[in-house]
Amino acid sequence: MKCPYCGFDDSKVTDSRAMEGGIRRRRECLSCGQRFTTAERVELGGLMVVKKDGRREEFSREKILLGVRKACEKRSIPQGAVEALVDDVETQVYAQGKAEVPTSLIGELVIDRLRELDEVAYIRFASVYRAFHDVDDLKEALAVLEQNRIQPAAATTGQLPLLPVEALEGLSPRRRGAVTGGRRRREG
Repeated sequence: MKCPYCGFDDSKVTDSRAMEGGIRRRRECLSCGQRFTTAERVELGGLMVVKKDGRREEFSREKILLGVRKACEKRSIPQGAVEALVDDVETQVYAQGKAEVPTSLIGELVIDRLRELDEVAYIRFASVYRAFHDVDDLKEALAVLEQNRIQPAAATTGQLPLLPVEALEGLSPRRRGAVTGGRRRREG
């Protein structure tokens, strides 16, 4: 492992810890004595992705990460949440147990998780992935998002609402989510 400070080719491992999806190693350069951390991840190979036009290419976690980061740009989403989303999608893709998976499967897995993570990031990703042709396509996606957001908390979390559904009917969707314990929209 090359030292990021002096470029020396050798280092010693001072500490190793398991992390989700790999191993974190604390290293010390044998030349300059500087310490640095590396992360090792198991790289599963051999999975091919079938594109919409029929082309095939090797599965790339980095491409998914790049697309999700782009969708989450300038949103107050922790970096760890983006990494966890991509880890989850990668796990689901490999769990298919197939040598080839269509890009549509990967796209839908990403969209489902982005919908839960951040609504704006979801719309950004969906607008590129689903290739909205006009404003009506965008309105339709927003309507589906709004319909899913208004559902009572009991349906989405398994938790009983604080008030009966009848008492919530006069409230705005945003206020209704706050009263039922649903996820509030992020400001900013």
